[in-house]
Amino acid sequence: MRIGLITADAAHPVLAATGALLLQGGHRVEVVDPGGGHEDPGPLADVYLLKARTPRALVLAARLEERGAAVVNSAAATARCQDRVAMAELARGAGLPFARTRFVGTPAELAAAGEPAGPLVVKSRHSRRGDLVARADSAVRLRELAAEWPGEPVVVQDFLAGSGWDHKVWVVDGQLFAGLRRSELAPEGRGGTLPLPPGELPADWRALALRAGEVFGLEVYGVDFLDAGGAAPLLVDVNAFPGIRGQAGAPEALAELALRTGARAGRRASESGPE
Repeated sequence: MRIGLITADAAHPVLAATGALLLQGGHRVEVVDPGGGHEDPGPLADVYLLKARTPRALVLAARLEERGAAVVNSAAATARCQDRVAMAELARGAGLPFARTRFVGTPAELAAAGEPAGPLVVKSRHSRRGDLVARADSAVRLRELAAEWPGEPVVVQDFLAGSGWDHKVWVVDGQLFAGLRRSELAPEGRGGTLPLPPGELPADWRALALRAGEVFGLEVYGVDFLDAGGAAPLLVDVNAFPGIRGQAGAPEALAELALRTGARAGRRASESGPE
């Protein structure tokens, strides 16, 4: 079977480990760099894993799907996780306990409104590597963000102190992996991810993680939870095809998903026959 990896970083630990497993099984693994002039990557692979989330990667994945390719996750599902306003609206509309998220324009516009009523979390509207995620307790801090991020479209969420730790849950085709990581807003920095057996998560948290995948149409994704008090989970982010670093069994689960998806696509193609 031919498996295409849509990524600009084929050395990413999870992708590299997954590719090695597939190669050991006698399959072909081909890297498709969305920034490397692959508007037409030639004959279709049996399945593509969409790790990159840049606009060019989404356009490439959509074109492959139009040609009949199987792509994990789909371009549409991946795009749903890029706009934090749309993400919150979709999640809350489906009844998920997602943090209330408001679009406010730019940090300068937010600063112009004066002192915030309480601590805020200011985030880039468009999720991407190196985007803005910061706490702002005062107009002074908001003006600092306006100087550092001029013109950046942002959203705000009310700051929830919680425990200072994010519960991170990753899902690969229904299989859960989990860890604890300091909040992005922690003054001491995030640090590494602490192991957390998924079975130690409350049952309703595990069910919520799986439900998020159904709502967003994702097969490989991550969700970030905060404890909103009384062990009630608050969903603050959904990521399509996250890194899942250091999670034993994740590369195996990803390789199995790729092979199952490719086989399914092959059966559908053979059943439909020539046009």
